[in-house]
Amino acid sequence: MHHDTAIEIRDSFLRGERSAEAITKYFLDRIDRLNPQVGAFITVLHDRAMEKAKALDAAKERGEKMGKLAGIPIALKDNIHVKDVVSTCGSKFLTNYRAPFNATVTELLEAEGAIIIGKTNLDEFAMGSSTEHSALMKTCNPWDLSWTPGGSSGGSAAAVAARLCPLAFGSDTGGSVRQPAALCNLVGFKPTYGRVSRYGLVAYGSSLDQISPFGTTVRDTALLMEVVGRHCDRDSTSLQSGPQDYQTLLSRDLTGKRIGVPWNFLEGLPQHTRANFDQSLETFKKLGATIVDVDLTLLKSGVAAYYIIATAEASTNLARFDGIRYGQRSKRAKTLSEVYDFSKAEGYGKEVKRRIMLGTYVLSAGFQDAYYRKAQRVRTLIIRQYEEAFRQCDVVATPVTTDGAFVKGSITDPLMEYLEDIYTIPANLGGVPAISVPAGFTPKGQPLGIQLSGPQQGDVVVFAIAHAFEQATAPDPSMPELAK
Repeated sequence: MHHDTAIEIRDSFLRGERSAEAITKYFLDRIDRLNPQVGAFITVLHDRAMEKAKALDAAKERGEKMGKLAGIPIALKDNIHVKDVVSTCGSKFLTNYRAPFNATVTELLEAEGAIIIGKTNLDEFAMGSSTEHSALMKTCNPWDLSWTPGGSSGGSAAAVAARLCPLAFGSDTGGSVRQPAALCNLVGFKPTYGRVSRYGLVAYGSSLDQISPFGTTVRDTALLMEVVGRHCDRDSTSLQSGPQDYQTLLSRDLTGKRIGVPWNFLEGLPQHTRANFDQSLETFKKLGATIVDVDLTLLKSGVAAYYIIATAEASTNLARFDGIRYGQRSKRAKTLSEVYDFSKAEGYGKEVKRRIMLGTYVLSAGFQDAYYRKAQRVRTLIIRQYEEAFRQCDVVATPVTTDGAFVKGSITDPLMEYLEDIYTIPANLGGVPAISVPAGFTPKGQPLGIQLSGPQQGDVVVFAIAHAFEQATAPDPSMPELAK
C-alpha cells in the first residue's frame, strides 16, 4: 500500500477496497517498525488515529459524503497544534505543553476525512536546516541513514520519504519544507504568504512563516492545497481569496511558457549541481517553454537580510516562553528573576539561544537603523525585483540546494548551515509561492531538486508548470531502499 500515491489510497477507500481502519493500521505498523531507524515521529497518535478511522468507516457505511482526503494518513510537524496533543516544537522547554485548540490546518484536514497519524521531529522551534538541532531526537534521511534529511521540517520529509505516511505538513520560514523535500526526493511547496492560515502554528518569524505540504507527487501536494488554501478569520494575515481548483489546472504542455533563470545568482555551483540544473532546463525546452535571463541580483543579499529579520521576529515571538505562562519551569529558581533566567537557560538549545541573541541585538537601541531597518529595505527591493522579473517570465527556476544531503555532524559552522538556504530564502522574503520538485541525483546518489517560484498568488501556475516537469522526468518517483 505504501507504494501508492495518496490519491490512489483515497480512491481505494472510496471504492470500498480498503477500510480507513485497515489503511491507518497499515501505516501505524510501518511507523512502529521503521521509525526507530528514521526518527521521523516525536509522537505517534495510535489511539486517536484509529478512533478517527473507525468513525470515518462508520460514516461511509451510513452513506455520508466523503471528503477530498478521506482515509489518507497525514503527519504534522510538531509546531502545528492538535488539540490535547503535546506540541513540543522539538524543544525540552515545551515537553509539558498540550495544545488547547486545533490549528486551522488541522481542522480543515480532518473535515475532509484525513487521519492525523502523528507529530514529526524538527529543529528546535524550526530553527535549523538539518533537524540536528532538535532537543528530543535525531532524524535520518531515509536514502542514507548517515545523511541529514534537511530541516527544519526534516521529520515530516523523512516520514513521507520512508513512506511512513503518504502526506505531511511542515512549516517553511526560509526553505524549511523545500530544502528537505529536495534532499529526500519529494515535492515540497511553500504557498504565497497568507494563502494558508498560520493560526495554530507556533511562530518563528511571523512575516515569513507558512504552513506547507509535502507529497510524493505534484498532484498529491496540489490536493492538499485545495483543502488548506483558503481564508481564515482567525489569522489577520490570511488572504481573502477563496480555495482554488489546483488539480484540474495541472498541465503537461508548456508551449509559450517562459522560464526565468537568474544566471548571476547561480555562480559557484558545484559542477554536478549545475549539470543537473542545465538538464532540467533542457526538459523545459522540450516541453515547449522558453528560457529567459532575469535580473535578480539582490537575491545574493537575501541570506543576510533574512537572518536579521527572522531572528528579530524570533526574539519577540519566543519571549512568551518564560517558565510561567509557557514552558518547563526551572526547579532551581527561587525568585521571579531566576524563573525567567534559569528556565530559558535550561529550556533552549544552543541554536535557539544564538538566534534570540542575534535578534535582540539587531533590535536594540542604536542598531535598529544599522541592521533591522536596512534589512527591511533590502526586502522591499527584493519584492520589487521579483515583480519586475515576473513581467518577463511565468516562473523563476533555480536549484533548491547547492548540493545533495550532507552527512550528519559534518557542518559545525553555523554560517555554513545558514548558507544551505541561499536559494530558498528569497521566496519567503518576497512572499511568493515556490515548489521543490525531484530533479535527479548526484553522482553519489543524493537526491536533488529544482525550485520553481511564481508571482504572488500565482500558486496554480507554479503547480501547473511543476506537474509538466514531473511528468516529463519521473512520473513514478523512486523511493529509498529502506522504504521498499
